[in-house]
Amino acid sequence: MTDPIRLAQLLFPNVTQTPGQLMEQSFPPRPLKEGAQVTRFAPSPTGFLHIGGVFSAMVSERVAHTTGGVAILRIEDTDKKREVEGGVSLIVQGLRDFGIVFDEGAQGEHEEIGAYGPYTQSRRAEYYHVFCKDLVEKGLAYPCFCTADELDELRKKQESENVTPGYWGEYALWRDKPIEEVEAALAAGKPYVMRLRSPGKPGGRVKFKDAIRGEIEMEENYVDVVLLKSDGIPTYHFAHVVDDTLMRVTQVVRGDEWIASAPIHLQLFWLCGLKAPKYAHISPIMKEEDGSKRKLSKRKDPEAAVSYFTEEGYPADAVMEYLLTIGNSNFEDWRRQNKDARYTEFPFKLNKMSASGALFDLNKLQSVSAEVISRLTAEEVYAQATAWAGRFDPDFCALLTRDPAFTKRLFAIDRGGKKPRKDIVRWQDVKAYAAYFFDELFAMEEQLDMECEVQKQVIEAYLPVMDCGDDKDTWFGKMKELCPALGFSPDVKAYKANPEQFKGHVGDVSAVVRMAITGRKNTPDLHAIMALLGQDTCRRRLQAYLAGLNG
Repeated sequence: MTDPIRLAQLLFPNVTQTPGQLMEQSFPPRPLKEGAQVTRFAPSPTGFLHIGGVFSAMVSERVAHTTGGVAILRIEDTDKKREVEGGVSLIVQGLRDFGIVFDEGAQGEHEEIGAYGPYTQSRRAEYYHVFCKDLVEKGLAYPCFCTADELDELRKKQESENVTPGYWGEYALWRDKPIEEVEAALAAGKPYVMRLRSPGKPGGRVKFKDAIRGEIEMEENYVDVVLLKSDGIPTYHFAHVVDDTLMRVTQVVRGDEWIASAPIHLQLFWLCGLKAPKYAHISPIMKEEDGSKRKLSKRKDPEAAVSYFTEEGYPADAVMEYLLTIGNSNFEDWRRQNKDARYTEFPFKLNKMSASGALFDLNKLQSVSAEVISRLTAEEVYAQATAWAGRFDPDFCALLTRDPAFTKRLFAIDRGGKKPRKDIVRWQDVKAYAAYFFDELFAMEEQLDMECEVQKQVIEAYLPVMDCGDDKDTWFGKMKELCPALGFSPDVKAYKANPEQFKGHVGDVSAVVRMAITGRKNTPDLHAIMALLGQDTCRRRLQAYLAGLNG
């Protein structure tokens, strides 16, 4: 082709700015301290937020905020065929559910914040055209009027010649067409795409440093890739380069499936005269199956969807802490040394990430979640448990909120201290955990391995002296006082020394009372439970248990 300036004017008659002018006038450098990173999470609004997407979003957000930088939520909606109605809101809400908040970008379907927008690709066409016109003027881009049939024939020819398929070199049919033919095609209204005139050659090499994987060397790009589709909207490759440049992104965090495209992107930055951001390619979250590993699948694995964690009732902080254990190998050591700190205080580092895919471990998530919930106050447990129940179990929510002070006291039992209980793994567990506090849910769930006659004797002896207003020492003293007459040892050590002399020890006596009042063998502090339930309820349950033994 000759006269690239003339060609550029033919293709982009309404574009008057240069890339430099656009950047200077509308997208100036950000006033950030040295070392502060600008990152972006750039999902497509396809209606499904994968846990891997949340992981990538978290890493991007953590990298930005731990360096004092800016995190951007950009919506890449150039593939309109896959887009679903309300997809942007699903992404925004899904991320918010897990406490991931971005400084700039999409806030909903039609709401954005920030000075470097629009943050939705379909609304940025004019910017891509500025950069594409500049490439045409430099002789580095051209229109291609090939039809789908022509491209299919080209592919078949390459297969028959046993050469690498693609639109390149002598197989780039419109690369060197005379401008007269281009003008004629334009005048005829033929659809076209804009392609890069790649200076790359087969066998050429390109190197770049990945923040996670270190130095990577690959074959350079020599394909004349599409920059703008026939509707004027860019491909991901070109949009990525323009958007990250204008938004002043310094660190790109994305899935390792994009490593193969890195030579294209680096070449585009170079040809456009732009500084490329740093790259960090994240390995996918894997699942072990039949002795081998595979990616988490949204078709096979319910835990692939972020909605799974919300519906199951895993606290947002628990999911984030679990993902941080996957993300940085030193997070667990940090957590042990900083028990009361929020996970956002952890100094996240990309170079601490593994280059191989981490296994999703549901047992590990549950362990982390139980630990996170154990650190919450009773008020925080009440707020989060009732919020979850309000969405997923309204009847139980009504019980929890009937007397908030009662419910908060319930959650306060055995909470705090050096060794808090970890009975609650997720909010879905609260109903089973708290059932015996509500007459509507109370049931005998277990049986004691003790003769009925002995249990009857314990209940009959305890009923006359029971007082739920007793302090803990008085309460336990009464338990011990019952022991000798019933044949139990008031001293556990004495029982262990001569077990044949006793029916059991004081702990076994209190176990009968525990069973009668809670229907369970193991519970938090029995004295606190009885004090909360009150005299009438405890007496009624003891009498009912006794009647059952008699029956």
